[in-house]
Amino acid sequence: MIPGNSLSNETSVNKTLHGLGFLQTSGAQAISGAFVWAALIITCHQIYQHLRFYTLPSEQRWIIRILFFIPLYGFISWLSLLFLNEEHENIYVYFNAVRDWYEAFVIYSFLSLCYEYLGGEGNIMTEIRGKPIQPSFMYGTCCLGGRPYTIGFLRFCKQATLQFCAIKILMSVIVLFIISFIGTDVYVNLCVNIIYNLSVSLALYGMLLFYYATKDMLKPFDPVLKFFTVKSVIFLSFWQGLLLTMIGQIGQSKGTDHLAATVAAARQDFLICVEMFFAAIALRYAFPVRVYAHGGNMHTGRTVTMQSISSSLKETMNPKDIMNDAIHNFHPQYQQYTQYAAPQNPSVASPQQPPVPQVTNASTTAGVSAAPVTPSGGAGMTSMILSGINRMVNPGPGHNEKATLLSSDDEFQ
Repeated sequence: MIPGNSLSNETSVNKTLHGLGFLQTSGAQAISGAFVWAALIITCHQIYQHLRFYTLPSEQRWIIRILFFIPLYGFISWLSLLFLNEEHENIYVYFNAVRDWYEAFVIYSFLSLCYEYLGGEGNIMTEIRGKPIQPSFMYGTCCLGGRPYTIGFLRFCKQATLQFCAIKILMSVIVLFIISFIGTDVYVNLCVNIIYNLSVSLALYGMLLFYYATKDMLKPFDPVLKFFTVKSVIFLSFWQGLLLTMIGQIGQSKGTDHLAATVAAARQDFLICVEMFFAAIALRYAFPVRVYAHGGNMHTGRTVTMQSISSSLKETMNPKDIMNDAIHNFHPQYQQYTQYAAPQNPSVASPQQPPVPQVTNASTTAGVSAAPVTPSGGAGMTSMILSGINRMVNPGPGHNEKATLLSSDDEFQ
């Protein structure tokens, strides 16, 4: 009985994988590879240009992180197609895990970029604090109508995207463990997809709420093109994969669920390879480099060394700011505090940056401005920290919402 079952399973695997037809041919690999390498060239050149004109790190850091999604997503999908065969029918699971990790990070990066466009959390709250939320069926604010905007609103938007990062990584690790030691099960896939859908829907809802609250402030930055491009690449590819999986399950006999998943993953990989080429073109228009070049002139630009570009790339990939932001948004101690960053050097302001309003402390009637700390100003740093602690302990009467002055990373360098 065992040899017979083994032979039957092997025959089923071969039949299913051969049923992929075109996707297993060298022609499919060549076509998908051509689209991926074209996307790589377009995106890598755009990344290089941003590093060359690295004049506003607070914004370009997030843009480069978003752009890296194209080569990573496309190249991994292409490798998954190349390694697909009878001996490695589940190899796609390991490639998808890496892809999923960065996918979640891109969503958070885009929201953080929008924060930087508007001058940070403090400036956003200065503009919207106390204003009533307008009910809208399209943006899902019907139940929030009439309530004022508070720091808790911005906290929810950030937390909605950060939870997706955590859930995406956690679930991909769980799937890897199950595939490696237990095997594929249709009920496990169903549970994972349900959790993914809930998490991604919450992240998208947080993004929509933020856009609805700040759409007038974001107008100078052409947010519709950026939002549509990034979200279509992430969310549409997610639901595309889910649809392919559901279609693949139709007509499958018991015990062949993993084969249907392999076929669906191969089709998804091929489509992603093609789609990344068009996504690279769209992102080139969504995040143009010329707005960061001096005078918009790309031909007589800065003269930079490879060491300078390497240093900028290293600074972009440093996850320190991400960890600090996660702590700031989830730690109970900071839930009712607004983060005010130090003002940027006006000499390197983005051409698309609108005038930044003066930031005031929400807890007191006196205005508070953030002064940059000089390299040798140890006393100034101590004074700033003590001032922040004093405002935490004595928030002042008449306000339920407190604010603290938290220094930006640049002040500690």
